[in-house]
Amino acid sequence: MRAVESDSSDQIEARRRKLEAIRARGVDPFANGFSPTHSTAEVLQRFGALDTAQLAASAETIRVAGRIVSRRDFGRASFLHIQDRADRLQAYVRRDRVSEDEFSLFQDIDIGDYIGIGGRPFRTKTNELTIEAHTLELLTKALRPLPEKWHGLVDVEARYRQRYLDLLGSEEVRAMFRRRAAIIQYLREFFTARDFVEVETPMMQPLAGGAAARPFVTHHHALDMTLYLRVAPELYLKRLLVGGFERVFELNRVFRNEGISTRHNPEFTMLEFYQAYATYEDFIQLTEALLVGLADRVVGGRTLTYGGHAIDLTPPWRRLSIPEYIAARANLPMEAILTLDFGTVQEAATRLQFRPLHSYAQFGDGAAGYMLMDLFEAVAEPDLIQPTFVYHYPVAVSPLARRSRPRPQFTDRFELYIAGREIANAFSELTDPDDQRARFEAQLRQRAAGDEEAHGMDEDFLRALEHAMPPAAGEGIGVDRLVMLFTDAPSIRDVILFPHLRPERR
Repeated sequence: MRAVESDSSDQIEARRRKLEAIRARGVDPFANGFSPTHSTAEVLQRFGALDTAQLAASAETIRVAGRIVSRRDFGRASFLHIQDRADRLQAYVRRDRVSEDEFSLFQDIDIGDYIGIGGRPFRTKTNELTIEAHTLELLTKALRPLPEKWHGLVDVEARYRQRYLDLLGSEEVRAMFRRRAAIIQYLREFFTARDFVEVETPMMQPLAGGAAARPFVTHHHALDMTLYLRVAPELYLKRLLVGGFERVFELNRVFRNEGISTRHNPEFTMLEFYQAYATYEDFIQLTEALLVGLADRVVGGRTLTYGGHAIDLTPPWRRLSIPEYIAARANLPMEAILTLDFGTVQEAATRLQFRPLHSYAQFGDGAAGYMLMDLFEAVAEPDLIQPTFVYHYPVAVSPLARRSRPRPQFTDRFELYIAGREIANAFSELTDPDDQRARFEAQLRQRAAGDEEAHGMDEDFLRALEHAMPPAAGEGIGVDRLVMLFTDAPSIRDVILFPHLRPERR
């Protein structure tokens, strides 16, 4: 059996010598035009139940292609495994079964190369289904060997940086990204079946709006204008409501120029959807239906495991009021918290041993709302393992949400938490253009006071609202966090094919 190859300069040089030898034979080491008749999985399905005698009686010849991932040489014959998109399959190359030129070429073929094989299936003495090669073609010569542990990179950063090797070496990683694709497919099916229209909105925008986040900035030379990579598609999707599209959704890439962590990547995927004549209460039920259906589809049940926790998605899910929770934890009257008096919220923070993150002066009249949210996020996370709709968000931290009629200092908004992490954010939309303008102006004052993430003024969006937007609800779901939940992945980098990393040190 060949020694496992390592990524060394000697190995690379040896492969380049073989490359030149192959070319000297008149063989193209980077060929094209080989057409497989079967995938490896189709071979296993078609012939897997046949015994030795049945295979011997079959005259069927097949063609398969894939990367060589193992090889055992026995002089005049070799066993190897090839891997394609579906599975892996053993092949048998014997000197008297292929042409002399093909067997000579085979001596310069290495683990990692792509080959095409034509032949017939049979069973070895160990009963493994195998393709006996009658023809053999080199399709692509690998000039670098697979890593020593080709069956799975161990170094975490190497896994992210060289994802192609991570995918090649780990069926578990490939399965996770196939599940991600299945999740995205289900999301599309769910909303299309409910008469939502999938749309596309600009990724480069003249104003960064729809979320409180620091944007990436670029410049368009022909128009001589500053543009921002979108932090959210929200304001464009709501323009479509004004234009008569009453149910819209978008699976979109979003860019936020912020820190990187196990939960944050500068570029990520969001699902946003908006429905006219719906409220945030309607979206509570819709969100339950969405995630339960997704669990039934990709997991096969409504219980899943994340981070050692058994998560039960059976509805109805718990609902939790932010001021009610803080009042109970701090042993203060709920009505006192509902007033959003800064001194009262500060007292609750003191009782819960919460150290303020900053002075909150930059938030002006909204200071109490921002402190209340920081306090809640600091103390509530351990209580948000099972699916929980958190509601009663202050107006100050919700500049695009409709005010709650009975409590106008709060909004008709919820965030869904599962396993201690925010999964979704939804609210009844603010349709009053004058109230929206006042909210934007408050955000501008916060920006002037030093809040880099405060929302800007969007005059065109206000003009759209003045043309009347129907009452509606909207929601955003972080697709990457959703995939993390359904694959028990500890880091967002595990579910993004090519996450952002610091430059590689040479």
